[in-house]
Amino acid sequence: MTPNALVLTGRVTRADVPGLCAELEALLAHTPGAAVDCDVGGVVRPDLALVEAIARLGLVARRAGDVELRLRNVPPELGALLDLVGLTDVVGNVRSAPE
Repeated sequence: MTPNALVLTGRVTRADVPGLCAELEALLAHTPGAAVDCDVGGVVRPDLALVEAIARLGLVARRAGDVELRLRNVPPELGALLDLVGLTDVVGNVRSAPE
């Protein structure tokens, strides 16, 4: 089965989080699956607002039937933030951006 895909680009702020969660809920409602690939390669200035968004997206995915949220193209700065706050194991499989 092809995984669902959610792409985050630009600067993600706290105000964006509810909309991103709604987008993921809609995606899962129309194309249910066991995994969602979340591409964060186009995000600029990774910060704690982005970390919060990822944490909330992970909750939405789990509540939708234990769907796995997999991060793709993770910039090194975001990877370090996820490690710092202890979310690397919670999010699932994290793939770094190609160098």
